[in-house]
Amino acid sequence: MTLYFDKTTEAIAHFIGLFATTLEEIRLRDAYNEFKALQKAQEDPPELPSVPVTVKAPYELKDFDPRIPYRPDDPVDAGPTPGLYPGLRPPEIPVSQPVNEIDNPHVFTRYGSNSSSSSTVDFQIDPPGSTAVYASQQIWLSDNDSVSLGGHGLQFSVKVDNSALMNDLIEAAQRISPLGGEEIPGSPEEIATFISAAAQQLDAFSDEQVGQEGTFVAKAETLEGIFVNGELVEEAPSLDDYLPPPEETPDDKPATSNQASGNVTAGQGKVSIEASVELEAGGNTLVNSVTLTTNWLQSHVLAVAGDHVELNAIVQINVLCDNDLLSTALNGWNLDQGKPNEAFNIAMFKHLDPEPSKAEQAGPGDFPKAWAITEIKGDLLITNWFEQFTFMSDEDTAILAAAGSTASIITGDNTAINNVSLAELGHYYDLIFIGGNVYDANIIQQLNILLDNDLVGAVEGFGTTGKGSASTDGNLLWNEASIVEAGGANSVKPLPKSYLDAFGDLASGKKSLPDGVLEDGAFAGINGLRVLYISGDLVSLNYVKQTNILGDSDQIALAMNKLGLGSDADWTISTGSNTLVNYAGILDVDAGKTIYAGGNAYSDEILVQADLIKTEPYLGGQNPDALVSEAVAFLGDDTPDHGPQPPDHAPPPLDTTNADPMHSMLA
Repeated sequence: MTLYFDKTTEAIAHFIGLFATTLEEIRLRDAYNEFKALQKAQEDPPELPSVPVTVKAPYELKDFDPRIPYRPDDPVDAGPTPGLYPGLRPPEIPVSQPVNEIDNPHVFTRYGSNSSSSSTVDFQIDPPGSTAVYASQQIWLSDNDSVSLGGHGLQFSVKVDNSALMNDLIEAAQRISPLGGEEIPGSPEEIATFISAAAQQLDAFSDEQVGQEGTFVAKAETLEGIFVNGELVEEAPSLDDYLPPPEETPDDKPATSNQASGNVTAGQGKVSIEASVELEAGGNTLVNSVTLTTNWLQSHVLAVAGDHVELNAIVQINVLCDNDLLSTALNGWNLDQGKPNEAFNIAMFKHLDPEPSKAEQAGPGDFPKAWAITEIKGDLLITNWFEQFTFMSDEDTAILAAAGSTASIITGDNTAINNVSLAELGHYYDLIFIGGNVYDANIIQQLNILLDNDLVGAVEGFGTTGKGSASTDGNLLWNEASIVEAGGANSVKPLPKSYLDAFGDLASGKKSLPDGVLEDGAFAGINGLRVLYISGDLVSLNYVKQTNILGDSDQIALAMNKLGLGSDADWTISTGSNTLVNYAGILDVDAGKTIYAGGNAYSDEILVQADLIKTEPYLGGQNPDALVSEAVAFLGDDTPDHGPQPPDHAPPPLDTTNADPMHSMLA
C-alpha cells in the first residue's frame, strides 16, 4: 500500500526531517570537540630534544691594537743586523742620510778606513745604569700539636726536647759547607772582595775534600753536564716522579649517571660502624724556588784593561736524621708502607755559544766607519742577592685509643713556599771598554735539614684484632740547581795592541777609535758602532742561598679505651712523608761574545754535593713501650689533674744549654 501526502503535508514532514538532521549534527560537533580536548589533555608531553654542543676556539687572542696610523719608516741602506743572543734585537746606529749633512757635531765621529780625515755629528746613546736586587724570604712555622683521643684516661707528662740534636745537625752541615755566613756585601768593592774570597775558599775546600766519604767535589775551568749525587748522567730525574700523586679534585672525577640503582632492605636494626683510627703527623712540604735570567749588558766585543775573573759554583747539602722506635705490639702490622727515604742533589752546568751574526755567516764585508761613544765614570754594578729560609717545627704528641667509631686526625700536612722569578733585560752595545777589572760570579747554595726521629710505643694491654699499618719514613730531600752561561767568558783572549791604544785615547778624553779596532772581524758588515766606556770595574754577582729546616719528631702512645671499646679497630699511622725542595736556575748572559783581557784571566767552576745521614739509635735504642709508659701519667677517676708531672723513671732530659738551632744559621 502506498501512502501519499499532499504537498503541504510533505513539505512539513520534509522540514521536520531536515531540522532533526541539523540538530543531530550540532550535537555531534559539540561532543567531538569535547572528546578531542580530553584526548589532547591525556597525551604525555614530548621529551625535550638533547643536542650535544661542541665548542671550539681556533682563534688565538691577540694583544690590543689601538690602530694608530703612524708607522715609522724603515732606515735607508741599513746593513745586516748582527745577531748575538736570542731574545734581544740590537739597535743599529741610524745612517739614513749622509753624515756630513747633520749639524751640531759633538759625540759621533766618522773615520774612513784608509783616510785620516774626519767629520763629526751629534748622536747620543744612553749609558746603562747599575742594578741591584736584594731579597730575603723567610717562613717560620711552629705546629707542635698535642692530641688525646679515645677515653683512655692518660696524659703525657714529659716531652723530649730535640733542640740540641737539631743544633748538632745544623753545625754538622756548616762544617761540610765550604762557604760561611759572610755579611751581605753592598758596594762594588765589597762584592769584588766577596767574589775573590769565595773563589779562594772553594779552591781550598776542593783540595781538602778529595776522597772524603759522602762528599763529591768537581772542579775545572769549565764543567759541562748533569750531576746527580756525584755521578755524571745523561738526563736528570724529574721531581714529579718522586712526589705523591695529587689528590683527585671534583673536576677530575668521572661524571655520574642520572640512573639510580641499589637495594633496599626493610626492617629495623643496628647500624654498624667500622671502628678505625687514622693519624697523619707528617706530610709537610717546604719549597724554595728561584728563577733568574740576567741579560743586563751585552756586546759583540768586551775589552778589559785589567783582570777578568769568573766564578760559577753550586753547593748542595742534604742532612737527614730519621731513627725511629716502634713498639713490638706493632709486629703484626704493615710496617713497610710507602717509599723509603730519598735524597737527591742535582746540578747542571751548561754553556751556550752565542749565535753567529748575519755578517759572520755571509763572510767578511765592509767595516764600520762611524761610532757613538758613551761613558760611565766609575764602576758598573749588576747584582742579585736572594736568600730563602724556611724553618718549620711539627713535633706532635698524641695518646690514641679506639672508641668504636671512625676517627681521622691530621696534625701535619703543612705547606711553606718561597718563590722568586726575575728577568733582567737591559742594554746592547757593539763594543764595551772596561778600564778596570771584571768580576763575574754565579753562586748557588742549597741546604736541606730534616730531623724525623719518631717514637711509637704502646701502653701495657694495648692490642687490636683489626688491621694496622704504620709508616715513619718516605721523606724526600731534593736539591736542584742549574747555571747556564751564554757568551765568551770561557775563552778569554789577550788584549790586542789596537785595543790597548784605544784605552789610552779614552782615558785621556779622546772619543776616537783606532783603525785596528774598527777592522776587527767581529764588526764586519756593521754600519756604525755603539760603544760603551766604563772607567772603573764591571762587577756582576748572582747569589742564591736556600735553606729548609724541618723538625718532625713525633711521639705517639697507643692505648686502650677504659670501657673496652674499639678492640677490633683498624689503625693507620703516618709520621713521615715530608718533602723538602730547593730549586734554583740562573741563566747568565756574558757581557761580551768575544772577550779580550789585558791582565790575568781566572775562570773556575766548582760543584760540591754532600749527604749526611745520621744512623745512631734514637735515645740509645731503648724500648719504646718503656719510654712511653714512663712518659705517660695514669689518671684515676678521683685523681685531680695537676698538669704534666715528671715520672719516677723518665728518660734523662737532653742538654739544651746554648742550643738555639737558629743562632748559628741567622747570626
